[in-house]
Amino acid sequence: MKFSEAWLREWVNPAIDTNTLSEQLSMAGLEVDGIETVAGEFSGVVVGEVVECGPHPDADKLQVTKVSIGESELLDIVCGAKNCRQGLKVAVATVGAVLPGDFVIKKAKLRGQPSHGMLCSLSELGMADDSDGILELPQDAPVGQNIRDYLKLDDRIIEVDLTPNRADCLGIKGLAREVGVLNKLSVSQPLITPVAASIADKKTITLSSPQACPRYLGRVVRNVNVKATSPLWLTEKLRRCGVRSIDAVVDITNFVLLELGHPMHAFDLAKIDGDINVRMAEEGEKLVLLDESEVVLKANTLLIADNNKALAMAGIFGGLHSGVTTETKDVFLESAFFAPLAIAGKARQYGLHTDASHRYERGVDPQLQLMAMERATELLLQICGGEAGPVVEAVSEADLPKAATISLSQEKLARILGISIDKAEVSAIFNRLGLEVSDTTDGWQVTVPGYRFDISIAEDLIEEVARVYGYNSIPNLAPKASLKMRTFREAELNVQRLRTVLVDRGYQEAITYSFVDPKVQQVLMPQQQALLLPNPISADMSAMRLNLWPGLLQTVLYNQNRQQSRIRLFEYGLKFIPDAAAEGGVRQVPVIGGVIVGSMHNEHWNMENRNADFYDIKGDVEALLAQTSATEQFRFVTAEHSALHPGQTAAVYRADQHVGYVGALHPEAERKLGIKGKAYLFELDVAALGLREIVQAHELSKYPANRRDLAIVVKSEVRFADIAATIKKVGGNQLVDLKLFDVYTGTGVAEGFKSLAIAVTLQDIARTLEDKDIQQLVNQVVSALGDEFNATLRD
Repeated sequence: MKFSEAWLREWVNPAIDTNTLSEQLSMAGLEVDGIETVAGEFSGVVVGEVVECGPHPDADKLQVTKVSIGESELLDIVCGAKNCRQGLKVAVATVGAVLPGDFVIKKAKLRGQPSHGMLCSLSELGMADDSDGILELPQDAPVGQNIRDYLKLDDRIIEVDLTPNRADCLGIKGLAREVGVLNKLSVSQPLITPVAASIADKKTITLSSPQACPRYLGRVVRNVNVKATSPLWLTEKLRRCGVRSIDAVVDITNFVLLELGHPMHAFDLAKIDGDINVRMAEEGEKLVLLDESEVVLKANTLLIADNNKALAMAGIFGGLHSGVTTETKDVFLESAFFAPLAIAGKARQYGLHTDASHRYERGVDPQLQLMAMERATELLLQICGGEAGPVVEAVSEADLPKAATISLSQEKLARILGISIDKAEVSAIFNRLGLEVSDTTDGWQVTVPGYRFDISIAEDLIEEVARVYGYNSIPNLAPKASLKMRTFREAELNVQRLRTVLVDRGYQEAITYSFVDPKVQQVLMPQQQALLLPNPISADMSAMRLNLWPGLLQTVLYNQNRQQSRIRLFEYGLKFIPDAAAEGGVRQVPVIGGVIVGSMHNEHWNMENRNADFYDIKGDVEALLAQTSATEQFRFVTAEHSALHPGQTAAVYRADQHVGYVGALHPEAERKLGIKGKAYLFELDVAALGLREIVQAHELSKYPANRRDLAIVVKSEVRFADIAATIKKVGGNQLVDLKLFDVYTGTGVAEGFKSLAIAVTLQDIARTLEDKDIQQLVNQVVSALGDEFNATLRD
C-alpha cells in the first residue's frame, strides 16, 4: 500500500523524520518497500494569475499571456496549453527557475514574442508521467507563494508491504493508529459529522445470505452533480496514494477507502429496480462488470442485487449497468461488512483483483460501516451537492464476528520473551493498541477489537507486546500533543469578508460603545422600548443600543466638528432588543451597519464632484449581499422607518425574511442631532444573510449567443426588478444575460410612464438557436410583460 506521509501526519505527527518513521514501521512488522518524493526536484516556481490571455499573432497553437506573480510588473509568457485562460491561477516557473532534469528557465522569444517564464503542467513539475494542459490551481491560491509550500510538495510517498494478517493497516486510519501506538501519541481523527436526512427516500435491504453479509448499510442521495470537479486537495491525496482521479463520486469512495480502509460503492439509483437484496448468485447468472467484461457467475459468489437483476459482485467489482455515469442524477451509497471467507479467493476465481477484494478477504472492521457512510455522504454533499436520505441498516447480530477474550499470564510472557516487563507497562501497551484489558492475579484478560482479526491466542498478544516494546529496544519518545485541525465550512459567510468589502469601497471601521445616549436613540426610534441600565457609567451612556446608528451618527458629528466633510464609516457589533422570551430578557443580534455623508469621491480633477445619494449606499449594500453568491434572492422594498426619510427608505428582504434597512436619515433627525449635509444609513442582520452559495461549475455552451433589444413602456412606479424576474421566469435556461441599458421619459412617452431599453441574450447549451426560436421566446417575454405589467413595445 502506498500512502502520503503528510496525510498520515495530519492524523498523528511524531517528532521523527521520514527515515526513522519508515524504520519504525518496518521493525513493527509493516515492512517499508520504498520511499519516493511526490514531485520532482525544482525551484523558482510560484503561484501566478493569468491577467491577460490572447492568441499569438504568428502561431495558431500558442497564446500570449500576462501573468501576475505578486510583483510590481506583469510577466510576458508565451504558452501552448489549450486550457490557459484569463483569470486562471497557475504554476509559474520564473526566469532562473530550475525544473526537473536541471532544465533552467531563461528569457526567450517564441515566434517573435518575449517569454519571461513558463506556465507548468503536472508532468513538467515531476508530479505525473503525462498531463493534459497546465496545472489549474484553486482560485484562492495566494499569488506569489512558492508552489512547493502551497501544494506541500516536500512530502514523501511511502510504500509498505503488509502481510495478510494486517488488513487493519490498509488505510490511513489504521496506519495512524500503529504510529500512535509506537510513539505513545494520541491520534487526531477527522471530525465526521453525521449527515441529517433531508429527504425521506430510502431502499429496503434484505440479507438473504446473512452469514456472508451480516451488515449492510444503504443511503439514497438525490440531485447529485456528478460532473462536479474534485477539489485539488482530494485529487492530490489520491495521487500520492497511487490512485488516479476519475470523477468526483468515484474519487470520494476511493478517498474513504484510503482514509478509513473501508471499501464503498455508489450505484446509479435510477438503475435499481425496487429494493436491495444481498444474495448468493445463481449458477450461470451473468453480469457485465465496470470494465465492460462479462462474467458467468458461480453459485458461491455473493451478489448485490435488486428485485430483477444482479448489480455488483459483493466486495469485489461493480456492475456496468448500475454504475454512476455523467447522466446520473441520484446515487445509492453502499457500506457493508462482508465476511472474509465469503470474499476470499472469489476475485481470483474470476481473474480479478481489486482494492475492495484485497481488503474484504483479509477483513475490515465490522463496526466501521456507519462511519464510512457518514464520511462519504458528508464529502459527497460538500463536493457534488444533493439531498441525503436516512441511513438504512440491515444487520444480523448473530452472524457478526464476536470479540475474542484471551487470558495471558506474566509467567508465560516473561518465558517466551526472555525478559520481564513491568505489568503496568504491558497494560499500557494493550490499551494503546485499542484492546480492552483487565488485570488478573497472575496476568491480564484481554478483549480484542473487531478490526484485529489476527489476534486470537495468547501468543498473538505476546507478539504485540514485543513489537511495541521494541525488538531493538526502541528509545522512548516523549508524547507530543497533536494539533487538531479546525473545521471550516466553505459555505459560511465570514464577517471578515464583509468588513473587507466595505474597506475596499472606501469605508473605515468604527467601534462604538454598546451604551448610548437615550435621548439620541429616542430621536431615531421613538416608538421602540430601550433597555436602560440601572447603574450607567454616565447619563449619556445609560441605554443599550437598539441598532448601530446612534453610535455611528455621533461619530459622524464628532468628525464633522473637526473639519471632516467626507465621512464613510461602518461597524460590526451587537444590538440589544428587549425580549421577554429571550435569556436574560434581552435578545442580542449581530448586525453590520454603515453611514456615508458628504461627497462621493475625494476631490479630484478627473472626477465629478457630487454628493453621495441613496443609490450610492444601496450599491454598497448590494456589494455586501453579493458575498452570499445569491443576489437574486434579495429584494429592496419601499418601507418606512422612524429614523429614515419617507420616500428614501427601503427594507431589504431575503425571500420573505427581513434582513435590514437602507435609506436617508430623516430631516428632523438631522436637525436635532446637528448633522451637516445629507446622511445615508444602512444596517443588515448578519445571521439573516445565512450561508453563501458555493459556486458550481457548469458546462459552457459552444453555440453562438444572440442578443435582442426590447424597448417597453410601463408606468413609472413599476420596478425593473419585478420586470427582470418575469423575463427570467419566461426565458428559462436559454436566457444567459439580462441588462437594462436605458431609461427614458419625455417626448414620445406619456406622462406617468417610462421607457425601459432591455437587452436579453439567448443561448442554448445543446444547439444553435434559430431566428424563429428566438422570436418565439421574445414574443413570449413581451406577452408576459403585457399581462403582468400592462407593458407595451415602444414605437
